[in-house]
Amino acid sequence: MTITRSALGSLGFGSVLLGVASTLGCMSQKSLRASRSVPEQIAWPADYEPEKANFFVHNAIDIEAPPQVVWEILIQAETWPRWYEGASEVEVRGPSELLQSNSVFRWKTMGIRFTSVVRQFEPYARLSWSSERTMIKGYHAWLILPRQGGCTLITDESQHGWLTFFEKVFQPRKLHRLHNVWLRAIKTKAEKQVRLAAAKP
Repeated sequence: MTITRSALGSLGFGSVLLGVASTLGCMSQKSLRASRSVPEQIAWPADYEPEKANFFVHNAIDIEAPPQVVWEILIQAETWPRWYEGASEVEVRGPSELLQSNSVFRWKTMGIRFTSVVRQFEPYARLSWSSERTMIKGYHAWLILPRQGGCTLITDESQHGWLTFFEKVFQPRKLHRLHNVWLRAIKTKAEKQVRLAAAKP
C-alpha cells in the first residue's frame, strides 16, 4: 500500500477527517456484528478481540463440501498464489509444505511482506495466524462450521498499527473484497473436488 503526499494533500484535511469518522463508524458496527456471530468459537488473543481492533473484517460463505475437503485446500499455503490474487511468494518454513501447528510462513499480501506464525490449528475446524510488522500487525482466523450438505467457512481479521489509519481512509473495502475472492476460490475448488469424486465409478 502506497500513500503519497500528493494524495494526502489533494484530499484535504476535512475530507480525511470525514472519511475517518465514517469508516470508524462502519467498522465498529461490523466488528460488533461479527463478534456476535462467532462469539466463543474463535479464540482471539486479548489485544485482537474485534471490539478492540483498529480495523476488523468479517467474511463468510456456504460451501457444498465437507469440512475435510475445505481444510485440505486451506492448509496448502504454497498453492494460494495459483488461485488467490491476494497472496504471492508464499513459503512455508520447515519439513512440510503444508501448514501445521506453529508453522512459520513468509508471504506477500496487500502489497506488504509478512512473516506469519500459526497460532491455532485444529484440523477441519479452526486455523489462525498472527502477522507483525512495525507499521501493522494482524490476527487472521478461519472457522469451519459443519452444516447439512457441507459447511460454512468464516474468515475474520483483526488489525492494529498506524498503517490501519490509511487502510481505513483510503482502502476500507479492499481487504473485505479480497477475502471474499479468497472464500469464493476455496468454494469453487472444494465443490469441484466433490463433484469429481462423485463422478468416479
